[in-house]
Amino acid sequence: MKRQSFTNSRDRFKTLAENRTNKLLSAINVLSHCSNRAIYEFTDEEVEKIFRVIDEAINEAKIKFKKKEKVRFKL
Repeated sequence: MKRQSFTNSRDRFKTLAENRTNKLLSAINVLSHCSNRAIYEFTDEEVEKIFRVIDEAINEAKIKFKKKEKVRFKL
């Protein structure tokens, strides 16, 4: 696979973010296929556990995107 060249960091961000977001959405869609109770057996607790860990991962990613202020030490 040929590596794409980017003209600037903005273009690189947009391309990578779009591709990775689309992969994530696709993976969520595939996960939703497991919701068919005619084929699969699962408990509400298992579903809650799945979405709790997904929510935690999303929240961690959001924190990483927040602007970070440098903390200066002062006595």
